[in-house]
Amino acid sequence: MWEQLRVLRPGWADLVEILLVAVLLYRVLLVLQRTRAMQIMLGVVLLAGAYGAARLLDLILIRTLLETVFQYGAIAALVVFQPELRAALARLGQSRMLRFFQKMEGSKVIDAIVEATERLARSKHGAIIAIEREVGLDEYAETGSRVQAHVSAEMLATIFTPYSPLHDGAVLISGDQIRAAGAILPLTQTTVRDRSLGTRHRAALGLSEETDAIVIVVSEETAQVSVAMGGNLERGVTPERLRAIVTGEGPRPDLTRADAARTHAVARA
Repeated sequence: MWEQLRVLRPGWADLVEILLVAVLLYRVLLVLQRTRAMQIMLGVVLLAGAYGAARLLDLILIRTLLETVFQYGAIAALVVFQPELRAALARLGQSRMLRFFQKMEGSKVIDAIVEATERLARSKHGAIIAIEREVGLDEYAETGSRVQAHVSAEMLATIFTPYSPLHDGAVLISGDQIRAAGAILPLTQTTVRDRSLGTRHRAALGLSEETDAIVIVVSEETAQVSVAMGGNLERGVTPERLRAIVTGEGPRPDLTRADAARTHAVARA
């Protein structure tokens, strides 16, 4: 009886193991959250539930088919989850402590992004800049040209100069490095009622829906700066507001009053 009750009294080694497993699961969920991989994971869970029901009800044919699927599922998972696995392995060494010591360097990066955005807006040069956060952007970096250059206002302004080879795509920033330029981002699948929003704005919304990136858009028609984050788009962003969003010191982007009124007007029409 005492040996059976020992399970209810875990030792320090058991607690350490539980903590490590919890951290690993948390990191995996951070990689998968708000990506297409999460939808695939839900499908796997449904298949597992169907398999359990087939065993419970003794449905031999369905159970045999699902067992065959699961037998080769590991190989299929490596292929399907290749971008997410690569991003997870790339970020294994990016600890919180390392990020803490990079805060001063990060402030210089933010200054460069804000300055570049002001320059582009004054010149009416269209631009879209995505800042990587917890969810990796490797999948989208592969659609553009690898740059691996230090973030600077001059570099960003040069990339988005009209008629330059990479000015039509998006710039992806990771840490203090420009990872890629000319990247193609997914367009939002949500119905956008505001017809004044162009392809850049729809791409910014699309990326913000699939990842936790902060996406900055400069309109070449209006010179207006917009920020997409978490599936929301805020327009008419000032340099001070942009700095607050990127540093996380201000509220999350949302529809401005003018945009909300315009959306409601279009909906009524």
